[in-house]
Amino acid sequence: MSLFSSISVSASGLSAQRERAQILVENIANADTTRTPEGGPYRRRDVVFESQDVSSPFSSIIDSQLNADATGVAVSQVNVDTSEPERRYLPGHPDADKDGYVAIPRVNPAEDMVDLLGASRAYQANVSAISAVKDMIQRSIDLFR
Repeated sequence: MSLFSSISVSASGLSAQRERAQILVENIANADTTRTPEGGPYRRRDVVFESQDVSSPFSSIIDSQLNADATGVAVSQVNVDTSEPERRYLPGHPDADKDGYVAIPRVNPAEDMVDLLGASRAYQANVSAISAVKDMIQRSIDLFR
């Protein structure tokens, strides 16, 4: 795998972790949303990753001859929680049913914060990998001077 392919792999990781973080922030922000345009409470969303072949626009002829395909990551789908929402007895709530129960989203903000920290650290690791490859490329160029 060439250095440029390494950058493409890390870039795919950056993109996937960014999308994961966006979904997690959306979950946290809507943890108490009892009414959505679709009707009912907010439904928790989860990101599913899959491996993806990454081709670098800077691939060398040697890499193409050796079939050294790089494998990155991509978001394959975003799953929506279809389980029944939690029901709480809140008779004064505007969204309460005739028995006084309100449908509350099944979102655990603490769990989503931990996942968000994981996404942030994975994003930082990909930035560090790109920076290291960039430094290697710069040092290679300096050797030819």
